[in-house]
Amino acid sequence: MQKRIFDIVFSFVVLSLFLWLLIISWFIAAIDTRTNGIFTQQRIGQHGRKFTILKLRTIKNDLLSGKQTISKMGFFLRKYKLDELPQLLNILSGKMSVVGPRPDLEGYYDLLEGESKKIVQLKPGLTSAASLKYINEEEILKKQNDPLLYNMTVIFPDKVQMNLAYFYNHSVFGDFKIILKTVIKVWF
Repeated sequence: MQKRIFDIVFSFVVLSLFLWLLIISWFIAAIDTRTNGIFTQQRIGQHGRKFTILKLRTIKNDLLSGKQTISKMGFFLRKYKLDELPQLLNILSGKMSVVGPRPDLEGYYDLLEGESKKIVQLKPGLTSAASLKYINEEEILKKQNDPLLYNMTVIFPDKVQMNLAYFYNHSVFGDFKIILKTVIKVWF
């Protein structure tokens, strides 16, 4: 209950202070990607239930090649995690928490077995120790000969262990430390 109250207060305060930044970022995303600027996707949430995650759209369709690429401003929005701001609404609605395992696509957390399955008892989070460690995950995967294999054999198992450690040891003080580390790593 204490964590839920913290999530509501934190999300409300951050949205109140940075609503202007969210609106500007959304406007930039809409113009840059030539869409409505919002990206939605089904993710696995608490207890393995699906929910719709909200993000700012950073990928656009190249009309000439038909390929999807990160837009010019999308790089900026991703670098400073501004594309994640709409997830504060996911937190207010109770689908996410400020700190917890990052919500994953179907085929990852929902397939965990044994003790690792405990991770899905937690609400997915906006940030976590694992997401901080792998803040440049896309860059790491680009350097691999087989990115999918590397993700499944190295990164994902490491994230599972880190998230399992969070399951057993999370606290409000620990969450504050993760939030502070996130702000420092992303903005400084």
